[in-house]
Amino acid sequence: MDSNANSDVQKAEELKLKANDAFKANKFSQAIELYSQAIELNSSNAVYWANRAFAHTKLEEYGSAVQDATKAIEVDPRYSKGYYRRGAAYLAMGKFKEALKDFQQVKKICPNDPDATRKLKECEKAVQKIRFEEAISVGEAERRSVADSIDYHIIEVEPQYAGPRIDGEEITLDFVKAMLNEFKKQKCIHKRYAYQIVLKTLELLRAMPSLVDVDVPNGGHFTVCGDVHGQYFDLLNIFELNGLPSEENPYLFNGDFVDRGSFSVEVILTLFAFKCLYPKAMYLARGNHESKSMNKIYGFEGEVRSKLGEKFVELFAEVFCWLPLAHVINKKVFVVHGGLFSVDGVKLSDIRSIDRFCEPPEEGLMCELLWSDPQPQLGRGPSKRGVALSFGADVTKKFLQDNNLDLIVRSHEVKDEGHEIEHDGKLITVFSAPNYCDQMGNKGAFIRFTAPEMKPDIVTFSAVPHPDVKPMAYANNFLRMFQ
Repeated sequence: MDSNANSDVQKAEELKLKANDAFKANKFSQAIELYSQAIELNSSNAVYWANRAFAHTKLEEYGSAVQDATKAIEVDPRYSKGYYRRGAAYLAMGKFKEALKDFQQVKKICPNDPDATRKLKECEKAVQKIRFEEAISVGEAERRSVADSIDYHIIEVEPQYAGPRIDGEEITLDFVKAMLNEFKKQKCIHKRYAYQIVLKTLELLRAMPSLVDVDVPNGGHFTVCGDVHGQYFDLLNIFELNGLPSEENPYLFNGDFVDRGSFSVEVILTLFAFKCLYPKAMYLARGNHESKSMNKIYGFEGEVRSKLGEKFVELFAEVFCWLPLAHVINKKVFVVHGGLFSVDGVKLSDIRSIDRFCEPPEEGLMCELLWSDPQPQLGRGPSKRGVALSFGADVTKKFLQDNNLDLIVRSHEVKDEGHEIEHDGKLITVFSAPNYCDQMGNKGAFIRFTAPEMKPDIVTFSAVPHPDVKPMAYANNFLRMFQ
């Protein structure tokens, strides 16, 4: 090996050590950049690829993680960490069968590793469970509405129940405020009232189109929030900073209300209760986490089962299918959870006509609305997540021109400052879960618009303390092993 090659190897090792320090400090983007520099100097070191894959996983860039781990395996087919990292990324994407193959390979390479044995067993259990559920599942055409089988009126409220009550059919502000306080004390409301809130919300959502037009009168304002992800106490902080939802103080929560954070039931019941209270002042959009596959993995299903019972698991899955997919505010601002499309020429009328009552498909307009991300390069590229695509400023500009719009607001990605302005100022990402998963150290943000100008006023905020219940407390047992 010549001296230049020696020097490159040494520099790459130094970069790896710096990257490891950044990783330990939860600075995952910085770690990725440093691992990338190490790879440029020495691309034949499988460790660098596997480590970068792990950092991608932490940023939920599972598609990139699979690519890097695959590269580590190509460089060294006997390097068990490559299979391990790829298996973990597949697992996070809900691809249990692919994950199982990789963990079987880890076990082959490291037959006496107790950790590999334990994780392989958990993966086998998860795959068996999925096969069983697939075997007993009913086709879409045969599925009956769970909501139609529930009559909350016949559910008795025991005399000893000391929590807030709804008298009759109307949900009142006094009830909602009492419910918020109950949740603060880590208590739940009676199932009768939970059913009443969810069923009333379903009724309202069923009447809404897939693309909702929002009109803000001149002088009025409107607040858009991004992902909340079960961080109930940070949701309360948004209301502290910006006021409770009301006819004069309307909100749009732009998807990913649940999963990850372990107060998702409290978040969803709060948002749904305000929807019932002020149907024209609380707007809710579907995110990629309002789906069965995500809820099964990332905690919402387990939390609902624990706090409310099995029937609510099915009920929430049904309600999530009726959430609108996008909003347009004052014919100027397009708000969507994920992003834009793999083809040009998509009109608002195309979005309006999507038949949304289903689990999100793996391709097509609905998938892309929920999953796509912006990229700094022009054109379109593969998704970092392994689902949908990445799109550039030219794609954003053309969509806005084609539909006579001024701005896109989307969520879906953690940002250090709670927001990021991209694509020549025509696209804003807003994320409202500060210190995401209790480890990212990011700020949260929301955007206030005032009519008629509709210029974005971005407000950032920091995380507030919450009770000692860790994120992912109710998540799939197998996934928690990799956190």
